[in-house]
Amino acid sequence: MRSVWSDQDAQRGRARESSMVLPTLVILALILTVTVFLMATPRGVLRKADMVGYAVCHQIESHSFSLAGRHLPLCARCTGTFLGALVGLIGQASVLRRRRAAAFPPSPILAVLLGFTLGWIADGTNSYLALIGGPNLYEPSNTLRLITGSLNGLTMSAFVYPILNVSLWRGPVDEPALKGVRDLGILLLMEGLLVLLVLSRSDFLLFPLAILSAVGVLALLTSVNSVIVLVVLRRENSANNWRQAFVPVLLGLVLSFIQIGIIDVIRYGLTGTLHGIPTLQ
Repeated sequence: MRSVWSDQDAQRGRARESSMVLPTLVILALILTVTVFLMATPRGVLRKADMVGYAVCHQIESHSFSLAGRHLPLCARCTGTFLGALVGLIGQASVLRRRRAAAFPPSPILAVLLGFTLGWIADGTNSYLALIGGPNLYEPSNTLRLITGSLNGLTMSAFVYPILNVSLWRGPVDEPALKGVRDLGILLLMEGLLVLLVLSRSDFLLFPLAILSAVGVLALLTSVNSVIVLVVLRRENSANNWRQAFVPVLLGLVLSFIQIGIIDVIRYGLTGTLHGIPTLQ
């Protein structure tokens, strides 16, 4: 009997050791990736945030908000989009408390959300035409860019959130995070407060908004990349808790840093500058 128990204990020990290999490798990969990013980018917290934004935004100064004499890491439209998406994800998970909601919003809410994105496209098109000297319907403004961006960010979060939940959890809840007008109104109120904070241009908000902008980019990219990881590794619907979700989510974060790094290198090679796009400044 002792021999049998010893064999069982040994097998359990080997199983525990084997189960720790992948999480350990993922943690090491994240440490390595973050270390390379921190060492390869310019010094300072704000410059690190700039380099995250550099991968997803043109960073044209005239299209960006300035606080304390310094431009935010993202243009007004991207500030709204990525901060809006971050607010939308947090709102669905923590404020509405629909933590495993895996269904899209009902059709009337979807129509409103898609209308937000159409408004974002229309304003972006008008802004671009004005930038290149083409015919445009109205004078673009950073305030409009911020508002349409934040509404589009909310739309993006409303699609990404249920897709992540349905891919990640073993027991996703077959209900939408945005069930109706009340839920949408709560998130719109949160988005409105975000817009007011940015428009206040208070100097003390420079660091919080810059850091949150970078977090918003990483949150959105990590959510999408985590879904890709789950599909590639065939680990969909395998997590019962956040401890079990640890590996795919951290792998998604690793991929996000790699993705940002690759885009930064390519963009720098094409433009020769770490500040905006010279031909559009």
